[in-house]
Amino acid sequence: MTDWEIHGKEFGNCNCGYSCPCQFNDLPTHGSCEAVAFFKIDNGHFGDAQLDGLKMAMVVQWPGPVHEGKGVMQPVLDVNADDNQKNALLSIMTGKETDDMATVFWIYNAMCDTVHDPISTEIKFEYDALARSANCEAVGVATGKGEPILNPVTGAEHRVGIHLPNGFEYTLSEVGRGWSSSQGSVTLNLADSYAHWIDIDMNQHGVIR
Repeated sequence: MTDWEIHGKEFGNCNCGYSCPCQFNDLPTHGSCEAVAFFKIDNGHFGDAQLDGLKMAMVVQWPGPVHEGKGVMQPVLDVNADDNQKNALLSIMTGKETDDMATVFWIYNAMCDTVHDPISTEIKFEYDALARSANCEAVGVATGKGEPILNPVTGAEHRVGIHLPNGFEYTLSEVGRGWSSSQGSVTLNLADSYAHWIDIDMNQHGVIR
C-alpha cells in the first residue's frame, strides 16, 4: 500500500438541515443526500508526489442515505497539479491505497455506483472557520458559499460544532449554513442548508488524532 498523508481544510455543504443527521447516525433530512465539498491541502504527500498547496473538490449525490449506495460522484482536480499529483489526488479522493472503511473518501467511493472521469480546473478556496465563512469555486463545475447560522430572534451569529472522537472524516467541526450549485455530470442546487468547516488530517489508515 502506498504511504500517504494530508493535512489541510475542508468546506462542505449538503442538503440536510443545520444539524446534519448523518453525523448522528440518523436518516437524511429530506430522504436523499447530496453535497459539494472543497479541499485545500496545506501539506501532504502520496508516495513521492508532494501535494502541498493543491486543492480538490467533489460533487456527490445519493437517492437515499449514503449507506444504501447507488450514488454518483464527480471528482475535481487542481489544474495546477502535474499528472503524478493529479493521480495522487484522485487516488486519495476515491479511496485507493486506503484501509477498508478508514476514510470518508473510501466510504463515499464504495457507496457510488458511478464515479465520473475527473475534471481538471482552477479551484478557488476562501475559508475562515472561526468566522464560519467560505467562498469556493471549481471553475465551470461547482460553487460553494458558507455563512454563520443566525439566531431567528436576535439575528446574532450562533456558533455550534460537532465532536466526533471516532469520526472517519474529522474530529471537530464548526457548523454553519451554506449555498452550493453544480453543473455537468452531477447537478444540484443547495440553499441555506448544513455546512461545515473542518481540519483534514488523515492518511491511508484513517483520521490522524
